[in-house]
Amino acid sequence: MRLPTIACIGESMIEISQLDLETGQAHVGFAGDTLNTATYLARLGSPTSFITNLGQDAFSGRMLHSFQTEGIDTRLIGRHPSRLPGLYAIETDRTGERSFRYWRDSSAARTLFQGIGASLADLAQFGVIYLSGITLAILPPDIRAALIQTARQLRDAGKTVVFDTNYRPRLWSDADSARAAFTAMWQATSLALPSFDDEAALYPGATPEQVIDRIAALGPAEVVLKNGASGPMIGHLGTVTQTTLPRSGLVVDTSGAGDSFNAGYLAARLGGATPAQAAAAGHRLATSVIAHHGAVIPRNAMPA
Repeated sequence: MRLPTIACIGESMIEISQLDLETGQAHVGFAGDTLNTATYLARLGSPTSFITNLGQDAFSGRMLHSFQTEGIDTRLIGRHPSRLPGLYAIETDRTGERSFRYWRDSSAARTLFQGIGASLADLAQFGVIYLSGITLAILPPDIRAALIQTARQLRDAGKTVVFDTNYRPRLWSDADSARAAFTAMWQATSLALPSFDDEAALYPGATPEQVIDRIAALGPAEVVLKNGASGPMIGHLGTVTQTTLPRSGLVVDTSGAGDSFNAGYLAARLGGATPAQAAAAGHRLATSVIAHHGAVIPRNAMPA
């Protein structure tokens, strides 16, 4: 079976993890929510293209090389003449839960679909379009609206549009703006992959079942709600099912947990798995990821 090509749209950043301020040592890598998903999709055998804008600096060149090494198609990545990639640092507590510090306000990715690199028309060549709330948040309002409109047209033309909110309050002027953008995006989405934490921040007091019902009513035919240790809940064909999957035995760093779940789920679904089978595949990959530092684990740590 020939798998559709997936376009993952978003931002690639310089990632600093395992930071020790006393010794000055740290691990430097490249990550970003949709890039993490693109990397795992490529490793799982799904033909994947990453769409972003980078700079013309050495870090950007190294990023581009790393994407190509992972087997990601980079033809549509633009190179901005004066902007640089964003940067973020990960801090983890004793339980492995992470917090982030960002330097991204002028990143090259914020110029997506504005004359450098890919155009919105380029998206029509892909069978699957994947993006997140961070993708929407970093774009100017008019470009964001045009991207959502394009996604809706592609969904209506038979393409699969996949969206994960990945809500980051600091990237939005206010919660109302995020709610409005996400609502419009859900109306353009085929497969919804939200997280309960994000939805609870935007809609306090809602239960997981209510979150799925609200999103499904906006249009997505399939809603998979990630919910940490409780496991994903699946809304499909009018039924809501709580999965029962084994908990992770080791949690070192939860960075990339949702991104890797999304990749495992989507790769499995495109390969013919049922939603329950795909959820198990996503969960298996995510539990491997959180047992390691950083959002992207070594290739030899990928589950068999």
